[in-house]
Amino acid sequence: MNLNPEQEQFDFIRFALEAKVLSFGEFKTKAGRLSPYFFNAGLFYDGARLGRLGEFYARALIQSEVRFDMLYGPAYKGITLAASTAIALAQLNRNTTFAYNRKEAKDHGEGGNMVGAPLRGRVVIIDDVISAGTSVRESVEQIKAAGAEPCAVLIALDRMEKSGNAVDVGEYSAVQSVHQEFGLPVIAIANLNSVMAYLQQSKDADLQRYLPAVQTYRSRYGV
Repeated sequence: MNLNPEQEQFDFIRFALEAKVLSFGEFKTKAGRLSPYFFNAGLFYDGARLGRLGEFYARALIQSEVRFDMLYGPAYKGITLAASTAIALAQLNRNTTFAYNRKEAKDHGEGGNMVGAPLRGRVVIIDDVISAGTSVRESVEQIKAAGAEPCAVLIALDRMEKSGNAVDVGEYSAVQSVHQEFGLPVIAIANLNSVMAYLQQSKDADLQRYLPAVQTYRSRYGV
């Protein structure tokens, strides 16, 4: 599968804009920063869009050439992401198992806090973004506890943003910290650089007007 990486990223950004998953304006982040853009993968909530989202994830994973045996989606957003990606991979002749966790362990029936295929072999963790890295840390612990090996993290958007808050800015981004702490490659369908490039080439004046604010935010908090 040979794709044009820039075109694939632009196609994803256009798709996210159409679904209003990616929006521009002024948004207060959990860290207290005023961001000129916001990404909410929870708005991919219909069948057609979720199916197409899975295709973007599947292509990014295959293009990365990471060797993997199965997928793992941390609750809650990761559940639908792992399932849709597994379906898309099967359509690309790569039938792959997946699993996800429960927030609370089940004390009846089959019990436990895992659902789906047994965690075995090389496991790709799938999520929407990496904010503080907490979800990845918990996922790594669960995968290793089962005797499997986490081999990569696959996300939709890398914000390329330093950790911390509006005043206390860290040295590394959440993605960089995950790579340093666990030695795992982080595969992103798109990142903030590709968002800025998309705004620069856009013929939509309404979109273009947000570019200076995004550039300022990138220069202040970006890695």
